[in-house]
Amino acid sequence: MAKNSPQPAQLYEARKQVHNKRIDGPFRRFKWLVMAVTLTIYYGTPWIRWDRGPYAPDQAVLVDLANRRFYMFGIEIWPQEFYFVAGLLIMAGIGLFLVTSAVGRAWCGYACPQTVWTDVFQHVDRFVDGDRNARMRLDAAPWTWGKVFRRGFKWTIYLVIGFWTGGAWIMYFADAPTLVHDFWRGEAAPIAYITVAVLTLTTVTLGGFMREQVCIYMCPWPRIQTAMMDEHSLLVTYKDWRGEPRGSLKKAEKNPDAFGDCIDCMQCVQVCPTGIDIREGPQIGCITCALCIDACDRVMKDIGRPRGLIDYATLEGSKREAAGGEARPAWKELLRMRTLIYLGIWGSIGFALLFALGARSHVDLGVSPDRNPPFMLLSDGSVRNSYTLKLRNMTQAPRDMTLTLERLEGARFWTDSIAIEDAARSITIRVPADATQTVRAYVAAPAGTSQQDFDFVLSTGGERPESDTSTTRFTAPGE
Repeated sequence: MAKNSPQPAQLYEARKQVHNKRIDGPFRRFKWLVMAVTLTIYYGTPWIRWDRGPYAPDQAVLVDLANRRFYMFGIEIWPQEFYFVAGLLIMAGIGLFLVTSAVGRAWCGYACPQTVWTDVFQHVDRFVDGDRNARMRLDAAPWTWGKVFRRGFKWTIYLVIGFWTGGAWIMYFADAPTLVHDFWRGEAAPIAYITVAVLTLTTVTLGGFMREQVCIYMCPWPRIQTAMMDEHSLLVTYKDWRGEPRGSLKKAEKNPDAFGDCIDCMQCVQVCPTGIDIREGPQIGCITCALCIDACDRVMKDIGRPRGLIDYATLEGSKREAAGGEARPAWKELLRMRTLIYLGIWGSIGFALLFALGARSHVDLGVSPDRNPPFMLLSDGSVRNSYTLKLRNMTQAPRDMTLTLERLEGARFWTDSIAIEDAARSITIRVPADATQTVRAYVAAPAGTSQQDFDFVLSTGGERPESDTSTTRFTAPGE
């Protein structure tokens, strides 16, 4: 390399620590509310009890991997009903599209787990180190015993929060009181300790140290969302036609016609959790938390100017206001074809899932014929086929289920627990609560019966009679 050759360009910019300032206002209070609700749901849900009778767990929300069940209050999802989970995931995706097309990254600004836990850690920073200026001074200060103590105390709180987060997560997969008891006695499964350790590490790393880097660099959603927003989407917007050119309050008082409303106080930048300057226009670092609106509105109030220099606005509305038109109410901006279509699709899927949930049967029958050998000839000349039946009882009490043969004239069947002499066209089997019972069935048809399809019909009595039919094949010689 030549002596005076230029140095290669820097591939990335070193991180600048973000110390956001505390602010109060409608959007900040709304963030407090969302944070309180989401954290209460996350930490508290495993402790809610729900009486399902003596044959099922009493935890309101439980992912029972051992028995392959998902319980949510009065709903129980079996593995073959995974379409309910798929439907909920589709609803979540469409709901995200709906929110993004309407109000940009509002999900990111208020309810995203990364945002919620980052907010928690930022409040810990303020509690231990003080507000923005105090934290900046402490960062710049040399390492003394006082700084070591503060850092150690703060990071200990980080670890406690991360530990609670991981601990709450594993409670969704086992009975919470029992798991807590076993966990502290060292009797829980190894995977429980591994999961808590991993989630503690990731929570502290992502929420305590990386923070805005996750939103700006790691998360793919900012790159995807641009395809879902248009000129009618409400975004946090700096109204440059009103704020520019910027000037201090003293300069603006001396020459009011030469300056806009922005006094360049930097409050909007100082309260931003990702450290961006909203006055530079839409950018990938904006999570639409609207704290800059609270900060700017307070400044405008203090200097006697109208609020809304930074506000929720659409690109179309911004052009209209810049040209001297009036701003439309936010609710009118939301009522447009695109958001209504998203809302209609989202609601339709929800109603379909509710209908399917209400109409589903609580019994199920699966039939698998033996392939080797496909049939056997009995001493009286009749032909026997063997089948494996799976009878599912998806209720919280044992049920008597009746199996009946339909079609296949002259045939009878029996099971391992019923002698061939007692073979019949209909047999009653008691299936335990919330269980699948496997039954070996043997079907014998008279000599000369041809190969054909027939049905096993499963039916139950009681107050809520239900039935299920499974069609299978009877194999005979000569086919």
